[in-house]
Amino acid sequence: MKKTFVAAALAAFVFTSCSDTKQETVAETDNMEHHEGMSHGDDMPAEGKVVVDAPDYTSVTAPVKEQLTVVVDNYLKLKDNLVASDGQKAQEDAKAIVAAAEKVEVASLEGEQKMFAEERLSEVRQAASAMAESADLDLQRAQLELLSEATFALTKAFGAADQTLYYQHCPMANNDQGAYWLSSNEEIRNPYFGDQMLKCGSNEEVYKK
Repeated sequence: MKKTFVAAALAAFVFTSCSDTKQETVAETDNMEHHEGMSHGDDMPAEGKVVVDAPDYTSVTAPVKEQLTVVVDNYLKLKDNLVASDGQKAQEDAKAIVAAAEKVEVASLEGEQKMFAEERLSEVRQAASAMAESADLDLQRAQLELLSEATFALTKAFGAADQTLYYQHCPMANNDQGAYWLSSNEEIRNPYFGDQMLKCGSNEEVYKK
């Protein structure tokens, strides 16, 4: 009788342990599938989908467009270095963005065009300046959302790009609140996580020159 009780207890222990292990395995698998499920690099947004609203000021004079294009080009370099998790290079790119933003001849604009450019360029400088102060990746990535939205809004409003751009989104960035970034490649390369979750994200809007 004693042996039977011991055997039953041992069997119950093994069953419980296996169940716990199974639950942990299922949780890990679900988490992995959740991460993999975020990879939609080949998916494209619906035709005409708009995430960032912007007015049409594409008729402005060439100097402003060209100056804003320099801001966009430096942004794309910064984004690539965040993908590579290179905080020092991203810091240098941020400094270049600030310098480029300060050279935009906003005074040559008038009315609503000027107000829009001033507001968005202020956001660009704010975010890029914070990133330029430190090579800490966490601090830099925390500013990327604001920088991305402002840069994309300027790009769309003034036609400040000579290539197709993709506005991409990661639902797990910023503590699962989600965040956007701008890329010249439709393939997802996540700047918020780098190699940790390189392909986590989706294309949400496309800007075509």
